[in-house]
Amino acid sequence: MRLTSFTDFGLRVLMRMAGEPDRPFTTAELATEFAISRNHLAKVMSSLSAAGYLETRRGSGGGALLARSPDRIRLGDVVALLEADQALVECFLPNGNTCTLTPHCRLKSRLGQAEVAFYDELNRSTLADCIYIPSEA
Repeated sequence: MRLTSFTDFGLRVLMRMAGEPDRPFTTAELATEFAISRNHLAKVMSSLSAAGYLETRRGSGGGALLARSPDRIRLGDVVALLEADQALVECFLPNGNTCTLTPHCRLKSRLGQAEVAFYDELNRSTLADCIYIPSEA
């Protein structure tokens, strides 16, 4: 299974914020630190905020903070959220499945079970297990 950059960036944001949970981070600051697109990161942070993982504040001293304790954020749940629009294989798509094997395929259920096992395994860990604190220069 391969994760999208959207999910990769989302996990990076959460790990970084968990390292300094009381400090608000701006999108621009994190985009610079990670050397990634600010616009793309803004979409990631918006998704995390809408799902209740981040709390955002406007104005002076504003930015984003973790909305939950890192030990209450399950990694599999985060990945499932951020990968929600990505089908593992074409036949998992609700529309547009053109695979001619679908009516008689015996692989789809096995792939579905593997996907569930993947998320279950990730959910054995929390964000607290992956906190990132940058080393002091």
